[in-house]
Amino acid sequence: MVSRAWAAGLWNSVHQTVRTRRFWTVSLPYRTLQFANFACALHLFGDHIATISWVEGPSMVPTMAVAGEAALELKWINVNKLTRGDLVTFISPLDPGRIVCKRITGLPGDVVCVDPTGTYAPSTEHVVIPKNHIWVTGDNLAWSRDSRVYGPVPMGLLKGRLYARVWPVTQFGVFPNTFDYIS
Repeated sequence: MVSRAWAAGLWNSVHQTVRTRRFWTVSLPYRTLQFANFACALHLFGDHIATISWVEGPSMVPTMAVAGEAALELKWINVNKLTRGDLVTFISPLDPGRIVCKRITGLPGDVVCVDPTGTYAPSTEHVVIPKNHIWVTGDNLAWSRDSRVYGPVPMGLLKGRLYARVWPVTQFGVFPNTFDYIS
């Protein structure tokens, strides 16, 4: 337990520092600018380099749990280096206020089966992915609204690429690319 004498001494020291003219004319403005610079740098890092994103929803089971997981999302992505099997985040074409996560299953120029399950289209229907678009699907096709519903996704809607699971700590790890395709 903190002694009263120590707490009183701390209070007197803080009170005396705040009462000095130097604190108000030099130290406080300087510390305020330092804090503002740090906040701006943190904001820019989160918007353009990387951030931690909470993931929820059944569409990516078994890769990710329905709720309670966080992933490292890399914002600095080169669309020319995306590969089939990458986990990407993008603005939902159905609801522009939502960011969704899916797996890339087709790149520009690929021919993909629209719906292998036959739920949304005959399993014999195929489409060619146009330039500057990708085809995305959830890992849990029964609970996923993806390119089978809204078609190819423009690369302009991409926000980032999920790199690793960071929470829960016991399941920390880089997301493996286990996607196989027929060339």
